[in-house]
Amino acid sequence: MNTILEGLSAFTDLAFWGFMLLGMVLGLLVGFFPGVTMTMAVALASGFTLTLPPEQGLAVLLSIYVAGQFGDRIPAILINTPGTPASIATTLDGYPMAKKGQAGLALVVSGIATAVGILASMVLFVLIAQPIASFALRFGPAEMFALVLFGLTIMISIASRSLLKGLLAGVLGLLLAVVGRDPITGDARFTFGINELTSGVEFIAVIIGLFGIAEVLDQIITHRETATRPISGLGRWWPTKQELRESARGGAVGGAVGLGVGIVPAAGGDIAGLIGWDRARSLSKKPEKFGTGYVGGVAASDTASSATLGGSLTTTMALGIPGDSVMAVMIGSMIIWGIQPGPSLFTDRPDMVVLIAAIMVVATLITGALSLVRTRGMVRLLDMKPQYLWAVILIFCMVGTYATSNNVFTVMTMMVAGVVGLGLKRAGIPAGPVVLGLLLGPLAEANLRRALVIGGPGELVDSWISIALLALTAVVLVGTLLRRVRAGMGRRSQDALTPR
Repeated sequence: MNTILEGLSAFTDLAFWGFMLLGMVLGLLVGFFPGVTMTMAVALASGFTLTLPPEQGLAVLLSIYVAGQFGDRIPAILINTPGTPASIATTLDGYPMAKKGQAGLALVVSGIATAVGILASMVLFVLIAQPIASFALRFGPAEMFALVLFGLTIMISIASRSLLKGLLAGVLGLLLAVVGRDPITGDARFTFGINELTSGVEFIAVIIGLFGIAEVLDQIITHRETATRPISGLGRWWPTKQELRESARGGAVGGAVGLGVGIVPAAGGDIAGLIGWDRARSLSKKPEKFGTGYVGGVAASDTASSATLGGSLTTTMALGIPGDSVMAVMIGSMIIWGIQPGPSLFTDRPDMVVLIAAIMVVATLITGALSLVRTRGMVRLLDMKPQYLWAVILIFCMVGTYATSNNVFTVMTMMVAGVVGLGLKRAGIPAGPVVLGLLLGPLAEANLRRALVIGGPGELVDSWISIALLALTAVVLVGTLLRRVRAGMGRRSQDALTPR
C-alpha cells in the first residue's frame, strides 16, 4: 500500500497536472497533423523534459503517447490520411462512414474504442508485468544477451519488407553503439580524437534526426499540393443501441488481437490494427459490411491498435526491451534520469511503475472524454499549410537537441542523423532497428563479454532459458526469410500469369 501511495503522490502536485495536460494537448495535435509521427513528437519533447524531475517528464512523454492515439484517428476519418501509422486501419471504414455523412458517429466510436483498448491493455500490464519481471531477475549475462538478441531480431524481421534492409539497419545501430568507451576496459574507441564522442553518440540527437529532421526533409521533397478537402458535414454523433452492440463485437475481437500483438516487441499499432480489422471481419456475421463504412470495423481497428500500448509498456518496463520506437525513446530518457527499465525496476523503484501505470490510465480517461467533445473548428486545422508545420518542427528539433547538452556538436549530430535518416527512408531501410541497435547494443555487448569471461562460448548455451531464446531467434530469422521468399515467388507467379 505504501508503494502505491508513493507512486500516486505526484498527483498532489499542481505542476505535475500542468505538465500532464500539456502532454495531452500536444499528443492530440501531434496525432491530428499527418506526417508528425508519435516517435518524432516524443523524441522532440524528451529534449525539453530532461531538465525536469522524472515524474514531470514522464507525465509529458506518456501523455503525448496516450493522447496521440486519439488524435491520429481524426484525419484518418475526415481526409482518409492516417495521422500516424497506428491509424492506417481506421481509414478502411472511418472514411467511408464520413462520406456517408456519419463522420461524427465514426469519431465517437473511434474515441470510445481507443479508450477501451488502452484501459484493457493497462489491466494486462498490471497482471503480467510483475511476474515477467520476477522471472527475468533469474537472468544472468548469457540470458540477457539472448533476450536482447531476440528483441533485435523481432524488430528487424517486422520493421521492413526486406530482411536484408532490416539487418542493415540493425547493424548500423550496433556500429553507432560501439562509439565511445569500452564497457569493460573503459578505453576510448572509434572516437577519432573527438572529445564529444568519448561518452558515445548522443541518443536523443540521433532519435530526433532520424525521426524528426528526416521526416520533414522527406515531406519537403515529396510534397505535392492536393485538392483533398476534409469532410465538414459531421452528422449525428451518438451511436444507437444496435450500433453499440456491433461496435462491441468488433471491439472485442480487435482488443484480443491487440493485447496479443502488443506483447511482441516492435509489433506496433499499425500491424495490430490491420490484423484486428481482418479478424473481426472474418468472424463477423456481416463480413460484407466491412470496408463500406461500418461501425464494427472502426471499433475493431481502433481497439486493436490502441490495445498494444500495455503490451509495449510491459516488455519495456519488465524486460528493458523497447516494445516500439516510442518506448525506445522513453528508455533513453529514463536512463538519463537515472532510472533503469528492466526487471530490477520493480524491486528498486516500484513506486515509479505505479506512477507510470497511473499516468497512462488518467491520461486515457481525460483524453477519451475530450475526444468526445470535439468542435467543428478542429476540421479547419486540417486546412493548414504543411510548410508552417515544417518550420515549427525544424525549430523545435534544433532547440530541443541543443537543450539536452548545451553543445553545438549535439545539434550537428542531429543534422547528420537527419540526412542519414532521409537516405535510409528513400532507400526503404527502416529507422526503428537503427534506434534499437544504438540503445541495446551496449547492453548486448556487455552481457556477451561477461558471459564469455565467466564460462567461454559454452556459457551461452548453459541454461534452458538462453537456449530457448537463441532458438526463438533462429526460428524468427528463418521463418521471416522463408515467408519473404514465398511472397516473392507468389508475386513472380502472378506476374507470369498476367497477360501482357
